[in-house]
Amino acid sequence: MKRREVKVHPESDRLPRARQLAWRMAEIAADPVAVEDAVADMIVNRIIDNAAVAIASVNRHPAVTARAQALAHARPGGATLFGCGPDIRVHAEWAAWANGTAVRELDFHDTFLAADYSHPGDNIPPILAVAQQCGRSGRDLIRGIATGYEIQIDLVRAICLHAHKIDHVAHLGPSVAAGIGTLLHLEPEVTYQAIQQALHVTTATRQSRKGEISSWKAFAPAHAGKLAVEAVDRAMLGEGAPSPIYEGEDGVIARMLDGPEARYLVPLPEPGEPKRAILDSFTKEHSAEYQSQALIDLAFRLGRRVDDWDQVDDIAIHTSHHTHYVIGTGANDPQKFDPEASRETLDHSIMYIVAVALQDGSWHHVRSYLPERARRADTVRLWRRIHTVEDPDWTTRYHSDDPAIKAFGGRITIRFKDGRTITDELAVANAHPLGATPWTRPDYIRKFQTLTEGVIDPAEARRFLATVQRLPDLRAGELTALELAVPQGTLARNERRGIFFCHQEK
Repeated sequence: MKRREVKVHPESDRLPRARQLAWRMAEIAADPVAVEDAVADMIVNRIIDNAAVAIASVNRHPAVTARAQALAHARPGGATLFGCGPDIRVHAEWAAWANGTAVRELDFHDTFLAADYSHPGDNIPPILAVAQQCGRSGRDLIRGIATGYEIQIDLVRAICLHAHKIDHVAHLGPSVAAGIGTLLHLEPEVTYQAIQQALHVTTATRQSRKGEISSWKAFAPAHAGKLAVEAVDRAMLGEGAPSPIYEGEDGVIARMLDGPEARYLVPLPEPGEPKRAILDSFTKEHSAEYQSQALIDLAFRLGRRVDDWDQVDDIAIHTSHHTHYVIGTGANDPQKFDPEASRETLDHSIMYIVAVALQDGSWHHVRSYLPERARRADTVRLWRRIHTVEDPDWTTRYHSDDPAIKAFGGRITIRFKDGRTITDELAVANAHPLGATPWTRPDYIRKFQTLTEGVIDPAEARRFLATVQRLPDLRAGELTALELAVPQGTLARNERRGIFFCHQEK
């Protein structure tokens, strides 16, 4: 890896294309370097992971809405939709929209955290949709996804969006465009223009993850993926983009991020260097914000040591800057203590999450967020006794480049009314590659089986798992077998009439 300096250049000092970040990413997308076996295996894991969480949310309202919109854009030979089976095809950008929303709805797929946040599995729905529509092979798909993960994770390592309240999908638009460039074997010139277009149209504020968090949190990455598909299409048809989108004097860095004097060092693979970034990402065992994963596991452990929750006087969570200010009391969001808050808000309240995990000793993607669970009187009392504290040591570990040091957990101290305290800490979640029970293929399959049980037929689950595990051998045109069908008549419908109202839902 080589760190590339990225800074603002005024028009009077026009930056040559070869030195622009978007051009370098386009060159990486076009690099024919082979994908390592470990990377290909992890890509299969993450496709399984995405399918699991998408099917689990297939009848949740945002997924139903996105699917209704997609079904209004039918296309013979197009891409498939989760739940609809192989015969229902829509335009690729609308499949990216619907499938991306289903994947994101439960906040239950993979993550990478560094200078900023990301869910790099969000690259998979749009790249897969284009692969299906364009008749690409399993190996093409693997190469495209490897690029998408690489670009997004490398941007997340170096460029902080959160400090300027820009939503993290601003790194996703360029990564999807780059991944599609690899998938379709596009020339760097085309991918370069698409990356810039995608970034230009996918910058939005983080209000989507602040205060009263709405269903838009599920739609946001899908929207970025859809816009990236459209950007690639325009670039393939010869259209250009605002350039240089990162380094221009009125570009993203100058006007939305650290300003004209900013300087970033973005790590990128050298020519011929394998794209391995996916191996540095990690999935979720629990359906909650990633920064809560280790703290949930820790709460399970601590909860067994408490007999009477009403004897608890105070619970302090010592953790990183990001955890404190995004999902902790440092966010200053009263909604994070509101029993009437939305699921999306509760998912971003570490105080709620720890309270339930302490009491239940388990976490469930539905039951742990039920309104009656959030309103339980003893839980509300405990919940409101929890606060977070930024700890410089945990912040340092959060930002470390050393995987042996990097951590997303914290320390929990429970103080009782009689003055006793119990304290414990956990650096990484049990499922993390360095955790107590690091996940391998059987864990991803178990998660898939758990989340799809009762939603799809067992035979359909077996078919999908058998198909995806031979992904490298799937020939051109066979990627539509990566869809999943739910039994006839079980897909929920949005009965409201919108602009794209359609009668095709099953």
